[in-house]
Amino acid sequence: MRAALALAGAVILTVSACGGGDPDLVRLRTTGDGPDPFSVVPQGPLEMPPSLDTLPVPTPGGVNRTEPDPRAQAITALGGTPGAGAAGDNALLTATARYGRQADIRSALDTEDEDFRQENRGRLLNRIVNGSTYYDVYSDEILDPADEAARWREQGLRTPSAPPSE
Repeated sequence: MRAALALAGAVILTVSACGGGDPDLVRLRTTGDGPDPFSVVPQGPLEMPPSLDTLPVPTPGGVNRTEPDPRAQAITALGGTPGAGAAGDNALLTATARYGRQADIRSALDTEDEDFRQENRGRLLNRIVNGSTYYDVYSDEILDPADEAARWREQGLRTPSAPPSE
């Protein structure tokens, strides 16, 4: 009887490990009825304008003074000027593509990552208990910030946002 139960358990574990589908390496699930913590976007602090007479008319669905503008933030982070128009965007695209670019980079990376995740599905026990295997699987892909800054400095390149070298 015990041997039959052990064999049945082994068969169930083996079959459950063979499941197909997307190898979900990060398993984030909400457990309550509250808001999704990953959909919360931090807002800027509320501030009193210099004059209440100069406030713009509210535009439903539009932006306001305290909401972040991700597109403008990305342009600024890349050295561009938000609101510069097409000329500014073209200059930014030219600067970012100066070493070449691959037109289908998103689909190529998506395919490569899907293949990588299929080959590195994580350990059986992690998949059974729905544990996260993300950091284990991608550990070889993660850059060490200090080592990377040192590598750039050795090449004589500036690292203005990095802490000063010791």
